[in-house]
Amino acid sequence: MPYEQVRRSVVSAQLLLQLAADHGLPATAALEGAGIGPEALADPQQEITAAQELRLAGNLVKALGHVPGLGLEAGLRYHLSAYGIWGFALLSSPTFRSAADIALRYLDLSYAFVRFGLREQRGELHVLMDDREIPEDTRRFLLERDFAAFINMVRELRPGGLPILGAQFAFRRPAYAERYTALLGTEPRFDAAEHSAWLDAAYVDAPLPQGNSVMASMGQEQCRQLLARRRVRTGFAGRVRDRLLQNPGDMPGVEAVAAEMNMAVRSLRRRLDEEDTSFRALVDEVRQALAEELLTTAKMKLEEVAMRLGYSEPAAFVHAFKRWKGISPMAYRAQRLGELGGKA
Repeated sequence: MPYEQVRRSVVSAQLLLQLAADHGLPATAALEGAGIGPEALADPQQEITAAQELRLAGNLVKALGHVPGLGLEAGLRYHLSAYGIWGFALLSSPTFRSAADIALRYLDLSYAFVRFGLREQRGELHVLMDDREIPEDTRRFLLERDFAAFINMVRELRPGGLPILGAQFAFRRPAYAERYTALLGTEPRFDAAEHSAWLDAAYVDAPLPQGNSVMASMGQEQCRQLLARRRVRTGFAGRVRDRLLQNPGDMPGVEAVAAEMNMAVRSLRRRLDEEDTSFRALVDEVRQALAEELLTTAKMKLEEVAMRLGYSEPAAFVHAFKRWKGISPMAYRAQRLGELGGKA
């Protein structure tokens, strides 16, 4: 989903501004071009777009990029309490695995720009960090920020943290590599094929001290409702989305929708751009929402779900779903059925 469409609490911007102030960068310079006013910053209930936060991060990198490990320093300011209901749901989770599942399912309620994923192999749970969609000028800063925030999350879910067996990063060893070692408790590898950290799978299913299944379920439901509210479309984008919902198995192209609305394709694209979205983004929204519903409530095979959503091959649907949710469709179904007690 384009950064212009992703909404988040202003709290993350507040934390970045504190980082800027600690390094002598005035708020006016840090906020230049971000379109975040003093009224929004004064109210933690206010929301901004990920694009606005990205501009703020870019200003920090431009002015303070010479500070070693600036992103790591930023990420350690993010505690679970800063994430609102998303953080509460994680903190109430009975195990680290369930917390990780919730974190991935509702990742758009966090402040992460990195797309996290999980991979289990040989008794280890690998936490994958994909930064390829982040603009190059802020990529390292935001990777380091989101990585350090993840380490904070692990520490707060279980006092003393979970033993991290190892980590690797796909960039050259930085001059401040010892800060990575201090965070992890082990020396990471650099110049690797991917960004990832791995834990002993035996620990991820152990009970967490603050775990509470009832409270975790309540937190998940609130996360679901909040995410749904943020995805609601009104105005012209809402009209286009409603049209796409009419027959998702035979999704019309932009030319067909424009013709139905008696306008040129260029005009349709311009109208959507004015509402900070795009035709491709709306198609993705519709397919993702329907995919989640079909996987949870309909007893369909994967091939049937893919066909119902207009995918010619199940593999294309699986790839798209992993991009949306960070996990496979079948893993998502298993998790949701587990939460619902198998009722589907």
